[in-house]
Amino acid sequence: MVKKLKIDEKKHINVIVIGHIDHGKSTLFGDLLIRIGAISEKEKRELEKAGELYGKDPKIFTLDTLVEERKTGNTINLTFKKIETKDKIITIIDAPGHADFIKNMITGASQADAAVLVVSGKKGEAEVGCASNGQTKEHVYLAQTLGIKQIIVVINKADLWEFSEVRFEEVKKIMSNLLKTVGYDIEHVRFIPTSGKTGDNVAEKSTKMSWYNGDALFEALKKIQFPKISNNRPLRLSIQDVYHIKGHGTIPVGKISSGTLNIGDKVLINPGSISCEIKSIENHHVSIQSAGPGSNIGFNIRGNNTKEIRRGFVVGHESNPPNVINPNIDTMRAHIIVINHPTVICSGYTPVFHLATAQTAVKFLNIESKIDHTGRVIESSPKFIKQGDHAIVKLTPMKKLCAEIYSEFPSLGRFAVRDMKQTVVVGIIKEIEKLK
Repeated sequence: MVKKLKIDEKKHINVIVIGHIDHGKSTLFGDLLIRIGAISEKEKRELEKAGELYGKDPKIFTLDTLVEERKTGNTINLTFKKIETKDKIITIIDAPGHADFIKNMITGASQADAAVLVVSGKKGEAEVGCASNGQTKEHVYLAQTLGIKQIIVVINKADLWEFSEVRFEEVKKIMSNLLKTVGYDIEHVRFIPTSGKTGDNVAEKSTKMSWYNGDALFEALKKIQFPKISNNRPLRLSIQDVYHIKGHGTIPVGKISSGTLNIGDKVLINPGSISCEIKSIENHHVSIQSAGPGSNIGFNIRGNNTKEIRRGFVVGHESNPPNVINPNIDTMRAHIIVINHPTVICSGYTPVFHLATAQTAVKFLNIESKIDHTGRVIESSPKFIKQGDHAIVKLTPMKKLCAEIYSEFPSLGRFAVRDMKQTVVVGIIKEIEKLK
Protein backbone atom coordinates (compact mmCIF):
# COMPACT_ATOMS: atom_id res chain seq x y z
CA MET A 1 0.00 0.00 0.00
CA VAL A 2 1.36 3.44 -0.97
CA LYS A 3 1.65 5.78 1.99
CA LYS A 4 -0.44 8.93 1.58
CA LEU A 5 1.69 11.91 2.46
CA LYS A 6 0.41 14.64 4.77
CA ILE A 7 0.29 18.18 3.38
CA ASP A 8 3.42 19.26 5.28
CA GLU A 9 5.32 16.19 3.95
CA LYS A 10 4.56 16.83 0.30
CA LYS A 11 6.81 18.81 -1.99
CA HIS A 12 5.47 22.16 -3.15
CA ILE A 13 5.68 23.26 -6.78
CA ASN A 14 4.65 26.72 -7.94
CA VAL A 15 3.55 26.85 -11.59
CA ILE A 16 2.81 30.18 -13.26
CA VAL A 17 0.45 30.39 -16.24
CA ILE A 18 1.72 33.00 -18.71
CA GLY A 19 1.06 34.18 -22.25
CA HIS A 20 -0.41 36.88 -24.47
CA ILE A 21 -3.79 38.41 -23.63
CA ASP A 22 -6.84 36.46 -24.91
CA HIS A 23 -4.92 33.28 -25.67
CA GLY A 24 -7.20 31.36 -23.29
CA LYS A 25 -5.22 30.99 -20.06
CA SER A 26 -8.12 31.42 -17.62
CA THR A 27 -10.52 29.28 -19.68
CA LEU A 28 -7.95 26.49 -19.97
CA PHE A 29 -7.11 26.28 -16.29
CA GLY A 30 -10.70 26.87 -15.21
CA ASP A 31 -11.63 23.82 -17.28
CA LEU A 32 -8.79 21.80 -15.73
CA LEU A 33 -9.67 22.69 -12.14
CA ILE A 34 -13.33 21.80 -12.68
CA ARG A 35 -12.57 18.47 -14.42
CA ILE A 36 -10.13 17.23 -11.76
CA GLY A 37 -12.48 18.11 -8.89
CA ALA A 38 -10.43 20.99 -7.48
CA ILE A 39 -13.59 23.17 -7.42
CA SER A 40 -16.35 22.45 -4.87
CA GLU A 41 -20.04 22.15 -5.78
CA LYS A 42 -20.72 25.43 -3.98
CA GLU A 43 -18.00 27.16 -6.04
CA LYS A 44 -19.48 25.66 -9.23
CA ARG A 45 -22.89 27.15 -8.43
CA GLU A 46 -21.28 30.55 -7.83
CA LEU A 47 -19.45 30.26 -11.17
CA GLU A 48 -22.72 29.50 -12.97
CA LYS A 49 -24.31 32.61 -11.45
CA ALA A 50 -21.32 34.75 -12.50
CA GLY A 51 -21.53 33.31 -16.02
CA GLU A 52 -25.19 34.28 -16.29
CA LEU A 53 -24.54 37.75 -14.84
CA TYR A 54 -21.67 38.62 -17.21
CA GLY A 55 -22.71 36.53 -20.21
CA LYS A 56 -19.45 34.57 -20.34
CA ASP A 57 -18.24 30.99 -20.04
CA PRO A 58 -18.43 30.30 -16.25
CA LYS A 59 -15.14 28.41 -16.16
CA ILE A 60 -13.08 31.57 -16.80
CA PHE A 61 -14.27 32.90 -13.42
CA THR A 62 -12.54 30.03 -11.62
CA LEU A 63 -9.37 32.12 -11.73
CA ASP A 64 -10.71 35.59 -12.62
CA THR A 65 -12.34 36.52 -9.32
CA LEU A 66 -12.22 40.34 -9.26
CA VAL A 67 -15.31 42.24 -10.42
CA GLU A 68 -13.24 44.19 -12.97
CA GLU A 69 -11.75 40.95 -14.30
CA ARG A 70 -15.21 39.47 -14.75
CA LYS A 71 -16.54 42.57 -16.46
CA THR A 72 -13.68 42.86 -18.96
CA GLY A 73 -12.76 39.19 -19.33
CA ASN A 74 -9.08 40.07 -18.68
CA THR A 75 -6.93 38.82 -15.81
CA ILE A 76 -5.59 41.75 -13.76
CA ASN A 77 -4.23 40.35 -10.52
CA LEU A 78 -2.47 37.13 -9.56
CA THR A 79 -4.72 34.24 -8.54
CA PHE A 80 -3.48 31.18 -6.64
CA LYS A 81 -5.19 27.77 -6.80
CA LYS A 82 -4.09 24.48 -5.26
CA ILE A 83 -3.92 21.12 -7.02
CA GLU A 84 -3.04 18.23 -4.70
CA THR A 85 -1.62 14.97 -6.06
CA LYS A 86 -0.38 11.92 -4.15
CA ASP A 87 3.12 13.38 -3.74
CA LYS A 88 2.87 17.11 -4.58
CA ILE A 89 1.06 20.32 -3.79
CA ILE A 90 0.94 22.25 -7.08
CA THR A 91 0.11 25.94 -6.68
CA ILE A 92 -1.21 27.34 -9.95
CA ILE A 93 -0.42 31.06 -10.31
CA ASP A 94 -2.60 32.67 -12.96
CA ALA A 95 -0.84 35.77 -14.31
CA PRO A 96 -2.28 38.62 -16.40
CA GLY A 97 -1.37 38.73 -20.09
CA HIS A 98 -2.23 42.40 -20.62
CA ALA A 99 0.80 44.68 -20.96
CA ASP A 100 -0.64 47.13 -18.40
CA PHE A 101 -0.42 44.50 -15.64
CA ILE A 102 2.99 43.01 -16.45
CA LYS A 103 4.33 43.99 -13.00
CA ASN A 104 1.93 41.42 -11.50
CA MET A 105 3.19 38.80 -13.95
CA ILE A 106 6.78 39.55 -12.84
CA THR A 107 5.78 39.15 -9.18
CA GLY A 108 4.21 35.78 -9.95
CA ALA A 109 7.11 34.56 -12.06
CA SER A 110 9.58 35.42 -9.31
CA GLN A 111 7.77 32.87 -7.09
CA ALA A 112 7.45 30.13 -9.72
CA ASP A 113 9.38 26.88 -10.16
CA ALA A 114 7.93 26.17 -13.61
CA ALA A 115 5.72 27.83 -16.22
CA VAL A 116 2.89 26.89 -18.54
CA LEU A 117 3.07 29.17 -21.57
CA VAL A 118 -0.35 29.29 -23.25
CA VAL A 119 -0.23 30.17 -26.95
CA SER A 120 -3.31 30.35 -29.15
CA GLY A 121 -2.91 28.19 -32.22
CA LYS A 122 -5.49 30.24 -34.10
CA LYS A 123 -4.06 31.58 -37.35
CA GLY A 124 -2.49 34.98 -36.70
CA GLU A 125 -2.79 34.96 -32.89
CA ALA A 126 0.37 32.94 -32.24
CA GLU A 127 2.26 35.18 -34.67
CA VAL A 128 1.06 38.40 -32.97
CA GLY A 129 2.07 37.12 -29.53
CA CYS A 130 5.62 36.43 -30.76
CA ALA A 131 6.02 39.79 -32.53
CA SER A 132 8.41 42.42 -31.13
CA ASN A 133 5.75 43.94 -28.85
CA GLY A 134 3.85 40.70 -28.14
CA GLN A 135 3.33 39.47 -24.58
CA THR A 136 4.27 35.90 -25.54
CA LYS A 137 7.78 37.11 -26.40
CA GLU A 138 8.07 39.35 -23.32
CA HIS A 139 6.80 36.64 -20.97
CA VAL A 140 9.33 34.13 -22.36
CA TYR A 141 12.21 36.57 -21.78
CA LEU A 142 10.98 37.30 -18.25
CA ALA A 143 10.50 33.62 -17.40
CA GLN A 144 14.09 32.84 -18.40
CA THR A 145 15.47 35.91 -16.60
CA LEU A 146 13.57 35.12 -13.41
CA GLY A 147 15.04 31.62 -13.32
CA ILE A 148 12.20 29.43 -14.58
CA LYS A 149 13.95 26.44 -16.13
CA GLN A 150 10.98 24.10 -16.67
CA ILE A 151 8.43 25.24 -19.24
CA ILE A 152 5.41 23.59 -20.84
CA VAL A 153 4.08 25.18 -24.03
CA VAL A 154 0.34 24.68 -24.49
CA ILE A 155 -0.87 25.36 -28.03
CA ASN A 156 -4.47 26.22 -27.22
CA LYS A 157 -7.81 26.78 -29.01
CA ALA A 158 -7.48 23.53 -30.99
CA ASP A 159 -11.21 23.69 -31.76
CA LEU A 160 -10.50 26.84 -33.83
CA TRP A 161 -7.69 25.23 -35.83
CA GLU A 162 -9.67 22.03 -36.38
CA PHE A 163 -7.31 19.89 -34.26
CA SER A 164 -4.86 20.00 -37.18
CA GLU A 165 -1.42 18.41 -36.81
CA VAL A 166 -0.11 20.73 -39.55
CA ARG A 167 -1.09 23.89 -37.61
CA PHE A 168 0.25 22.42 -34.36
CA GLU A 169 3.63 21.84 -35.99
CA GLU A 170 3.63 25.38 -37.46
CA VAL A 171 3.11 26.97 -34.05
CA LYS A 172 5.54 24.54 -32.39
CA LYS A 173 8.23 25.69 -34.85
CA ILE A 174 7.50 29.38 -34.15
CA MET A 175 7.70 28.80 -30.40
CA SER A 176 10.80 26.60 -30.62
CA ASN A 177 12.67 29.36 -32.44
CA LEU A 178 11.65 31.95 -29.83
CA LEU A 179 12.55 29.71 -26.89
CA LYS A 180 15.96 28.85 -28.40
CA THR A 181 16.68 32.57 -28.92
CA VAL A 182 16.06 33.19 -25.22
CA GLY A 183 18.20 30.24 -24.13
CA TYR A 184 15.81 27.34 -23.45
CA ASP A 185 16.85 23.79 -24.35
CA ILE A 186 14.02 22.65 -26.67
CA GLU A 187 14.77 18.99 -25.90
CA HIS A 188 13.35 19.58 -22.42
CA VAL A 189 10.28 21.63 -23.42
CA ARG A 190 6.91 19.88 -23.71
CA PHE A 191 4.46 21.02 -26.42
CA ILE A 192 0.81 20.10 -25.81
CA PRO A 193 -2.19 20.78 -28.09
CA THR A 194 -5.34 21.67 -26.14
CA SER A 195 -8.74 23.28 -26.26
CA GLY A 196 -9.74 24.94 -23.01
CA LYS A 197 -13.20 25.58 -24.45
CA THR A 198 -14.00 21.92 -25.23
CA GLY A 199 -11.68 20.32 -22.67
CA ASP A 200 -9.69 18.33 -25.20
CA ASN A 201 -6.28 17.18 -23.91
CA VAL A 202 -6.75 19.13 -20.68
CA ALA A 203 -7.48 16.66 -17.87
CA GLU A 204 -7.11 13.57 -20.06
CA LYS A 205 -6.05 12.56 -23.58
CA SER A 206 -8.28 13.68 -26.44
CA THR A 207 -9.64 11.30 -29.08
CA LYS A 208 -9.72 14.15 -31.62
CA MET A 209 -5.92 14.36 -31.91
CA SER A 210 -4.82 10.77 -32.49
CA TRP A 211 -1.63 12.11 -34.12
CA TYR A 212 -0.46 13.44 -30.74
CA ASN A 213 1.26 10.84 -28.54
CA GLY A 214 2.28 12.98 -25.55
CA ASP A 215 0.62 13.70 -22.20
CA ALA A 216 -2.51 15.70 -21.55
CA LEU A 217 -1.90 18.92 -19.59
CA PHE A 218 -2.76 17.45 -16.18
CA GLU A 219 -0.30 14.55 -16.58
CA ALA A 220 2.41 16.97 -17.70
CA LEU A 221 1.82 19.10 -14.59
CA LYS A 222 2.17 16.04 -12.35
CA LYS A 223 5.55 15.27 -13.98
CA ILE A 224 7.09 18.69 -13.24
CA GLN A 225 10.25 18.14 -11.20
CA PHE A 226 10.91 19.84 -7.90
CA PRO A 227 13.90 22.16 -8.47
CA LYS A 228 17.10 21.45 -6.62
CA ILE A 229 17.25 24.02 -3.85
CA SER A 230 19.98 24.00 -1.24
CA ASN A 231 18.54 24.06 2.25
CA ASN A 232 21.95 25.14 3.56
CA ARG A 233 21.29 28.73 2.50
CA PRO A 234 19.96 31.25 5.04
CA LEU A 235 16.24 32.03 5.10
CA ARG A 236 14.95 34.35 2.39
CA LEU A 237 11.21 34.90 1.91
CA SER A 238 9.92 37.59 -0.46
CA ILE A 239 6.64 39.12 0.72
CA GLN A 240 3.97 39.26 -1.96
CA ASP A 241 1.05 40.64 0.09
CA VAL A 242 0.27 41.71 3.65
CA TYR A 243 -3.11 41.29 5.37
CA HIS A 244 -4.17 43.03 8.58
CA ILE A 245 -6.98 40.92 10.05
CA LYS A 246 -8.89 42.06 13.13
CA GLY A 247 -8.29 39.68 16.00
CA HIS A 248 -5.37 37.99 14.25
CA GLY A 249 -2.93 40.83 13.58
CA THR A 250 -0.56 41.11 10.64
CA ILE A 251 -0.28 38.17 8.21
CA PRO A 252 2.31 38.49 5.42
CA VAL A 253 2.24 35.95 2.58
CA GLY A 254 4.98 34.94 0.16
CA LYS A 255 7.32 32.23 -1.06
CA ILE A 256 10.40 30.85 0.71
CA SER A 257 13.24 30.81 -1.79
CA SER A 258 15.85 29.40 0.62
CA GLY A 259 16.19 28.24 4.21
CA THR A 260 13.52 27.10 6.66
CA LEU A 261 10.96 29.06 8.71
CA ASN A 262 9.71 27.60 12.01
CA ILE A 263 7.14 28.68 14.57
CA GLY A 264 8.96 30.65 17.28
CA ASP A 265 11.74 31.90 14.97
CA LYS A 266 13.02 35.43 15.46
CA VAL A 267 13.19 37.18 12.10
CA LEU A 268 14.15 40.53 10.64
CA ILE A 269 12.06 41.96 7.80
CA ASN A 270 14.06 44.30 5.56
CA PRO A 271 14.45 46.96 4.28
CA GLY A 272 12.21 48.10 7.16
CA SER A 273 14.43 46.63 9.93
CA ILE A 274 11.31 45.16 11.57
CA SER A 275 12.00 42.52 14.25
CA CYS A 276 9.29 39.86 14.68
CA GLU A 277 8.58 36.44 16.13
CA ILE A 278 6.72 33.81 14.09
CA LYS A 279 3.47 32.85 15.88
CA SER A 280 1.96 30.50 13.28
CA ILE A 281 2.43 29.31 9.68
CA GLU A 282 -0.18 28.24 7.14
CA ASN A 283 0.05 26.64 3.71
CA HIS A 284 -3.21 26.69 1.70
CA HIS A 285 -5.14 27.28 4.96
CA VAL A 286 -3.54 24.29 6.73
CA SER A 287 -1.48 24.99 9.87
CA ILE A 288 2.08 23.68 9.74
CA GLN A 289 5.03 23.79 12.15
CA SER A 290 7.69 24.72 9.62
CA ALA A 291 8.15 25.47 5.91
CA GLY A 292 11.07 25.09 3.55
CA PRO A 293 12.19 26.21 0.08
CA GLY A 294 9.44 26.48 -2.49
CA SER A 295 6.62 26.82 0.02
CA ASN A 296 3.97 29.50 -0.49
CA ILE A 297 2.89 30.43 3.01
CA GLY A 298 1.09 32.91 5.19
CA PHE A 299 2.46 33.55 8.67
CA ASN A 300 1.24 35.38 11.75
CA ILE A 301 3.82 37.55 13.51
CA ARG A 302 4.35 39.22 16.86
CA GLY A 303 6.36 42.43 17.15
CA ASN A 304 6.50 46.20 16.83
CA ASN A 305 5.87 48.20 13.64
CA THR A 306 4.29 45.21 11.86
CA LYS A 307 1.87 47.55 10.07
CA GLU A 308 4.85 49.01 8.21
CA ILE A 309 5.55 45.73 6.39
CA ARG A 310 5.05 46.06 2.63
CA ARG A 311 4.99 43.97 -0.53
CA GLY A 312 8.59 43.69 -1.72
CA PHE A 313 10.06 43.33 1.79
CA VAL A 314 12.17 40.23 2.49
CA VAL A 315 12.23 38.01 5.59
CA GLY A 316 15.40 36.49 7.05
CA HIS A 317 16.54 35.26 10.44
CA GLU A 318 17.98 37.90 12.76
CA SER A 319 21.32 36.06 12.65
CA ASN A 320 21.56 36.45 8.86
CA PRO A 321 19.20 39.21 7.67
CA PRO A 322 18.44 40.14 4.03
CA ASN A 323 20.86 42.60 2.45
CA VAL A 324 19.65 46.21 2.11
CA ILE A 325 20.71 48.45 -0.80
CA ASN A 326 20.59 52.13 0.20
CA PRO A 327 19.95 54.87 -2.40
CA ASN A 328 23.06 56.79 -3.47
CA ILE A 329 25.12 54.86 -0.91
CA ASP A 330 25.18 51.32 -2.31
CA THR A 331 25.52 50.22 -5.92
CA MET A 332 24.64 47.03 -7.76
CA ARG A 333 27.19 45.99 -10.37
CA ALA A 334 25.18 44.01 -12.89
CA HIS A 335 25.41 42.11 -16.15
CA ILE A 336 22.49 43.25 -18.31
CA ILE A 337 21.03 42.55 -21.75
CA VAL A 338 19.06 45.24 -23.57
CA ILE A 339 16.18 43.26 -25.07
CA ASN A 340 13.79 45.95 -26.30
CA HIS A 341 14.58 49.69 -26.45
CA PRO A 342 13.70 52.09 -29.29
CA THR A 343 16.79 54.30 -28.96
CA VAL A 344 19.81 54.12 -26.64
CA ILE A 345 20.51 53.87 -22.90
CA CYS A 346 23.01 56.26 -21.30
CA SER A 347 24.24 57.02 -17.77
CA GLY A 348 21.49 58.76 -15.80
CA TYR A 349 18.70 56.60 -17.26
CA THR A 350 16.03 56.09 -14.54
CA PRO A 351 13.48 53.36 -15.36
CA VAL A 352 11.51 50.99 -13.07
CA PHE A 353 13.40 48.07 -11.52
CA HIS A 354 11.65 44.77 -10.68
CA LEU A 355 13.34 42.28 -8.37
CA ALA A 356 11.35 39.39 -6.84
CA THR A 357 8.21 41.08 -5.45
CA ALA A 358 9.78 44.55 -5.13
CA GLN A 359 9.74 47.41 -7.58
CA THR A 360 11.34 50.85 -7.46
CA ALA A 361 12.93 53.39 -9.76
CA VAL A 362 16.63 52.76 -10.33
CA LYS A 363 19.36 55.00 -11.73
CA PHE A 364 22.04 53.85 -14.18
CA LEU A 365 25.11 55.47 -12.62
CA ASN A 366 27.49 54.44 -15.35
CA ILE A 367 28.05 51.93 -18.13
CA GLU A 368 31.30 50.21 -17.22
CA SER A 369 31.75 48.12 -20.36
CA LYS A 370 30.05 46.54 -23.35
CA ILE A 371 30.66 42.78 -23.46
CA ASP A 372 29.90 39.79 -25.68
CA HIS A 373 27.82 36.79 -24.56
CA THR A 374 30.94 35.11 -23.08
CA GLY A 375 31.71 38.14 -20.88
CA ARG A 376 34.67 39.36 -22.94
CA VAL A 377 34.98 43.16 -22.94
CA ILE A 378 34.29 44.67 -26.37
CA GLU A 379 34.36 48.34 -25.36
CA SER A 380 35.23 50.07 -22.08
CA SER A 381 33.17 53.01 -20.80
CA PRO A 382 30.83 53.22 -23.83
CA LYS A 383 28.72 56.39 -24.07
CA PHE A 384 25.58 54.34 -24.64
CA ILE A 385 24.17 50.85 -25.18
CA LYS A 386 21.30 49.78 -27.45
CA GLN A 387 18.99 46.86 -28.16
CA GLY A 388 20.83 43.53 -28.31
CA ASP A 389 23.86 44.75 -26.31
CA HIS A 390 25.29 42.98 -23.26
CA ALA A 391 26.89 45.30 -20.72
CA ILE A 392 28.27 45.67 -17.20
CA VAL A 393 26.56 48.60 -15.47
CA LYS A 394 26.33 50.15 -12.02
CA LEU A 395 22.89 50.90 -10.60
CA THR A 396 21.52 52.48 -7.45
CA PRO A 397 17.87 52.32 -6.32
CA MET A 398 15.83 55.45 -5.60
CA LYS A 399 14.52 53.93 -2.37
CA LYS A 400 15.74 51.19 -0.02
CA LEU A 401 15.63 47.74 -1.58
CA CYS A 402 16.52 44.18 -0.58
CA ALA A 403 18.82 42.55 -3.13
CA GLU A 404 21.53 39.90 -3.10
CA ILE A 405 24.35 38.68 -5.33
CA TYR A 406 22.94 36.27 -7.93
CA SER A 407 25.53 33.54 -7.26
CA GLU A 408 24.52 33.45 -3.57
CA PHE A 409 20.73 33.99 -3.75
CA PRO A 410 19.53 33.62 -7.37
CA SER A 411 15.91 34.63 -6.66
CA LEU A 412 17.07 37.96 -5.18
CA GLY A 413 19.81 38.57 -7.73
CA ARG A 414 17.75 38.46 -10.96
CA PHE A 415 15.91 41.52 -12.18
CA ALA A 416 13.97 43.10 -15.02
CA VAL A 417 13.85 46.78 -15.98
CA ARG A 418 10.70 48.24 -17.52
CA ASP A 419 9.98 51.50 -19.30
CA MET A 420 7.37 52.68 -21.80
CA LYS A 421 5.09 49.78 -20.79
CA GLN A 422 7.61 47.16 -21.87
CA THR A 423 10.56 45.20 -20.52
CA VAL A 424 13.69 46.89 -21.82
CA VAL A 425 16.48 45.22 -19.83
CA VAL A 426 17.03 41.95 -17.96
CA GLY A 427 20.03 41.17 -15.79
CA ILE A 428 21.74 39.66 -12.77
CA ILE A 429 23.60 41.28 -9.86
CA LYS A 430 27.27 40.32 -9.79
CA GLU A 431 28.50 42.51 -6.91
CA ILE A 432 27.15 44.94 -4.31
CA GLU A 433 29.45 47.84 -3.45
CA LYS A 434 29.53 51.14 -1.63
CA LEU A 435 29.28 54.18 -3.89
CA LYS A 436 32.71 55.80 -4.14
